[in-house]
Amino acid sequence: MSSKKITFDDIATYTNFSKSTISRYFNKPDLLSEESQEIIRQALIDLNYHENKLARALANGQSEFVGIIIPNIYLDYYAEVLNQLLGTFEKHGYKFLVFLGDKNKEIEKEYIEELLAFNIEGLIELSHSIPSKELVEYNIPVITIEREDENINSINSDNYEGAVMATQHLINNGCDMLIHVNTIIPPNAPARKRIEGFEDTCIQNKVQFKTCIYDFGNSREETEETIKQFFDECEKLYSGINKGIFFANDHYAIKFLNLIFKKYGYLPDEYQLVGYDNSPIAQDSILKLTTVSQQISELTTEAMRELVLMMEERKKSSSPKKIPILHKKVKPKLIIRDTTKPLNNIKSLTDGSM
Repeated sequence: MSSKKITFDDIATYTNFSKSTISRYFNKPDLLSEESQEIIRQALIDLNYHENKLARALANGQSEFVGIIIPNIYLDYYAEVLNQLLGTFEKHGYKFLVFLGDKNKEIEKEYIEELLAFNIEGLIELSHSIPSKELVEYNIPVITIEREDENINSINSDNYEGAVMATQHLINNGCDMLIHVNTIIPPNAPARKRIEGFEDTCIQNKVQFKTCIYDFGNSREETEETIKQFFDECEKLYSGINKGIFFANDHYAIKFLNLIFKKYGYLPDEYQLVGYDNSPIAQDSILKLTTVSQQISELTTEAMRELVLMMEERKKSSSPKKIPILHKKVKPKLIIRDTTKPLNNIKSLTDGSM
C-alpha cells in the first residue's frame, strides 16, 4: 500500500476500526482509549501514512497559515524581519504565505484576497500601501510592524528615542554639521519620528543640521544611484567640515561607506556615520557600522505573540470580544562600532589603527 495515497478507509480496514473512529483520532483523540490510539499510531507507521494537512485544515476551518505582506527584501532590515518571522514556526506552529509589496494599493488588495482564499488565520502587514482603516475591514486578526497603525494593532521601535540617541552621539563626538538622510515617508508612519528626533536634538543643542529627503526608488540600483547623488553633494558642499551623518537605515549607510572607501580607501576624519536597524549587514561591512538597534528579534517576537493571542481568541468564538487597540513600542539601543569615534581618535586603515 506504500505506493498509493493512504486514506482513512485504508486505515480503518487495517485496524478494524470504523472510519469515524479514525477521524476522531485526528480531530479529538482524547475521546479514544490509549490502547486504540496506540493501535492507530502503529497503523500509520505500517502504512507509511502522510497526513494531508491542507485537507484537514479545510475540514476544520483552521489553516494554521499566516499571511505576510512585506515591502521588499533588498533592504536588509526587511530581509531580517522576514527571517525572524519565519523562524517562529517552531514555537507557534504557524506557516507563512509571503507577498512582496508593490507600492500599489489595488494590487496589494489582490494579494490579501489571494491570502484569504487560503483561509489565513492572521495577517502581518509591513507595507504602507493600504490604510489601517481598510485593513480592519477584512475582519481577520492583523498586526503591523513599523507602519501607519491608527486603527489596528502594531509593534514599533521607539523611533524618536532612537533618533535622539544617534544624533546626540554624533554631537558628543564633536561633529560640526549633522545630516539626516531619509526617504519619502507618510506623515503618520512611525519612522517619521526619526526625522523629528533628529531635528529636535539638533535644535536643542544649537548644532547646524540638514535633513535630506530622497526618493530611493524600488530597487538596489535606484538606491545606489541616489546614495551616489548624496555622496557627491556631501563632497562638494561640505568638504573639510566634520560631518555626522545619520541614515534612516543600515543599508543606506553601508552604501555610503562603500563610496567613501572607493574614493579614499579609508574613513576620513571628517566623516562619522550612524545607521538604523542593526541588521546583519551592519557588522559585515569593511568597517563595522555604528547603528541604532531596532531590536528586530524583539519586534518580531512581540508581533507574533500578539497575533497568536488574537488568533486564539478568534478560535474561541465566532464573535470574539473586542480588545482595545494595542500600540507597543520596543526600546531601541545604540550600538557603537567603528564608524563613529571622537574626532581626535579617528585614523585611517593605512596606519594600522583600525
